[in-house]
Amino acid sequence: MDHLTKLEELLNQANTDIKNGAYDEATNKLEKIIDMDPNFGKAYNHLGYLYEVKFKEFDKGETLYKLCLEKSPMYPPVYYNYSVLLSTLGKYDELKELLDTAINIPGITKSTIYNEYAIMYEQQGKLDEAIEYYKKCAMDTLDKGVLERAKGSIDRCKMKKEFL
Repeated sequence: MDHLTKLEELLNQANTDIKNGAYDEATNKLEKIIDMDPNFGKAYNHLGYLYEVKFKEFDKGETLYKLCLEKSPMYPPVYYNYSVLLSTLGKYDELKELLDTAINIPGITKSTIYNEYAIMYEQQGKLDEAIEYYKKCAMDTLDKGVLERAKGSIDRCKMKKEFL
């Protein structure tokens, strides 16, 4: 088994551990991957997810996402995960910069990125911009669930505008 195949196999095992709630085991596997190959960016993304979502160590998660971007800038999942963290932390300037990069990454789901832009604008009270990006999200998807969520989000923004 070649080096990359071994790393991918360990990553898949870590994903299974995460899905099964075995976070310590997943962390150990991801750290082993990084020890084996410090340039394998995917492992930093997954480890960042664990630190952000499961351990609530946002600073550590952010550091790991940045390492993933440095090592594997063409890996779409890091853009989704890191954008949610930046949104949670209210780091809107950094978030906008990340989304501006993400929208041009091959294989990225543009409707998801448009939705993240929209959430960012909505959180900032820029409701007209939010509505425009929810519309972009809706127009770029073939998923009925995403379309319905975009419509609901637009309706929510319109309701909020009534309070202005």
